[in-house]
Amino acid sequence: MNTTYYLTTAIAYPNGEPHIGHAYEYIATDVMARFKRLDGYDVRFLTGTDEHGQKMQQTAQQQGLAPLELATRNADVFRKMDDDVLDISYDRFIRTTDDDHKASAQEVWRRMEANGDIYLDTYSGWYSVRDERFFADDETHVNDEGVRIATETGTEVTWTEEESYFFRLSNYADKLLAHYRANPGFIAPQTRANEVIRFVEDGLEDLSISRTSFDWGIPVPQATDPALKTDKQHVMYVWVDALTNYITGAGFPDADSELTRYWPADLHVIGKDISRFHCIFWPAFLMSAGLELPKRVMIHGFLNNEGEKMSKSLGNVVHPAGWVERYGLDTVRFFLLREFPFGADGSYSHEGVVRRKNADLSNNLGNLAQRSLSMVYKNVDGQVPQPGELTAQDEKILADAAGLLETWRTHFEVQDFYRALGAAWKVLDDTNSYFAEQQPWVLRKTDEARMQTVLWVTLEVVRRIALLIQAVMPESATKLLDALGIEASADAGRTNSSGQGPRSYAAWDDKLAPGTPVAKPTPVFPRHEEDE
Repeated sequence: MNTTYYLTTAIAYPNGEPHIGHAYEYIATDVMARFKRLDGYDVRFLTGTDEHGQKMQQTAQQQGLAPLELATRNADVFRKMDDDVLDISYDRFIRTTDDDHKASAQEVWRRMEANGDIYLDTYSGWYSVRDERFFADDETHVNDEGVRIATETGTEVTWTEEESYFFRLSNYADKLLAHYRANPGFIAPQTRANEVIRFVEDGLEDLSISRTSFDWGIPVPQATDPALKTDKQHVMYVWVDALTNYITGAGFPDADSELTRYWPADLHVIGKDISRFHCIFWPAFLMSAGLELPKRVMIHGFLNNEGEKMSKSLGNVVHPAGWVERYGLDTVRFFLLREFPFGADGSYSHEGVVRRKNADLSNNLGNLAQRSLSMVYKNVDGQVPQPGELTAQDEKILADAAGLLETWRTHFEVQDFYRALGAAWKVLDDTNSYFAEQQPWVLRKTDEARMQTVLWVTLEVVRRIALLIQAVMPESATKLLDALGIEASADAGRTNSSGQGPRSYAAWDDKLAPGTPVAKPTPVFPRHEEDE
């Protein structure tokens, strides 16, 4: 492995329990990481928590805790979800309270200051503690209860005046627009890119990047320019701190670290509510600090519960552990990527998950594997059959299956998991039809050699599908490969060791070896049955 691939989720603000929206982002990024590892890449996968800010400090005070105690307790909840519920294959769980992250953020600040992009002034404006964000007057309104709120987010804002360091974001509009033009895949999907471009074209205002009204944050480093020196104690505004985590995770600022190996990041995966920060602020900070920009920011949509936005007040928030317990982890992973395109908003329901589980998994892939393997176990002495001369129909089915890896590579480069899975299930549909038309149970009595050929062709399609879907459904795919007698190797994309061996994509064209023992099959995708 000599080709690297560095990808990240957004880091979660751990002020509440993780919900299925968090899981959606982590699962999709995990699928991407596993796919790349299976395809021989040296992958580094970063996730974690964003732990500073006034909101965390206030919550800690209300609970009688030190901010770090609260941050640690809540970060552990997210890590437990990643480890014990979702089986996320991250390489590092970063916390913005980590020592190396403090050094990284302060070095970025020094570089931006040295570039002349930081100045000292006073900020007056409407501030939302919950959003950790300032809003212009025309971005707020007074609601029916007489409370001024941010129009965009619906959160309460208060008038704030304090000394602040500012970043000269206004100087970067033309540079950002030039970068967007030169790199059309930098922001995806295109609808989100268009929103960002329009925002930048309307003009950028300088950005307040420090606070003095609280102290739970990374201290601003001592200024070298006399004009920037102050007696007040400033901490970094959350976005300078939080966004820097991506280069901390690659080893910045240690010149002897893995930074040159993994940076720039190949992919940031984020939600649409933070696209402005990742597509405008982050590249501007990096330009100012003299660092390369990430190659791509993929913005996913929101998950709705039966068409309604999740909210505590509606009581429709779905927690990942409950979903996984009810349907199984692989079913949840499959549903979230198969049901709707990744860049669009989507909706989930119990009926939708059950439909996908029973139709796509149990009736389609599961039934095809179970029927073909059962016939082999009973009629070919439990061994992969010896194929005879292939017909044009056999060749067509095999060729369609063989082409799936390149199809997936193309779709995964743009995080189009929906179309990738659709292509695989089209081949499965065709193979089920082929199996039904060929009627190997009839051929068993009339043409045993042809029966063995049909069974071999079917199993070879199942092998290729099972290899592919290790990235999406690692546990189920492993069971299928076990049933086919494929020598166990690595860990279904969990680590870089998956990039070689008979279960890696390097073995894509190896084909099933006749005579390989297969075990008595058991259903890999049992149907979902409702409890009494």
